[in-house]
Amino acid sequence: MAIATTTSPSHHEEHKDLRVWGLLTFLISESLMFGGFFATYLFFRGSTEVWPPEGTEVELLVPTINTIILVSSSFVIHFGDTAIKKNNLKGMRFWYILTALMGAIFLAGQVYEYMTLGYGLTTNVFANCFYIMTGFHGLHVFVGLLLILGVLWRSRRPGHYCANKHTGIEMAEIYWHFVDIIWIILFTLLYILTLF
Repeated sequence: MAIATTTSPSHHEEHKDLRVWGLLTFLISESLMFGGFFATYLFFRGSTEVWPPEGTEVELLVPTINTIILVSSSFVIHFGDTAIKKNNLKGMRFWYILTALMGAIFLAGQVYEYMTLGYGLTTNVFANCFYIMTGFHGLHVFVGLLLILGVLWRSRRPGHYCANKHTGIEMAEIYWHFVDIIWIILFTLLYILTLF
């Protein structure tokens, strides 16, 4: 006697990709850390008669060039994300390589600025805030460069990235936009508002 077996159709639960949400959570925590730096800087600025203190003049030329490069790189990296969504792997690689070069130029400009400022981390409270905030941001730019280089390295594998499989590319882009937004705030606080 044959036993009838009913087979229920297998239900594969679709697991949502939570990597982007994890990245956003991380960036929110980093925003809070930078927010603490910003608040501390504004507190010291508001409670000090002369800001920046004598002997810590701010140079605008290199930071302005750096700002133009970094903000422009946000558009460049977005072109790479747009390219992969059209299955244009070569285009994505081109734009990501260009973004990495722009990020490296930004870091080189920051090192040049540190070498030519004429004051150090312990000169006064302004210098201390300046080096901690720009240095911490520079670390984030360096991590962003590593992410971009990681995307480029992984793109060597056939089929790793394509129009419907590009989460890693999007995550690198989101992180890079975060780095740019933080720099715009830093540039405004440390350079533009210091002139007034």
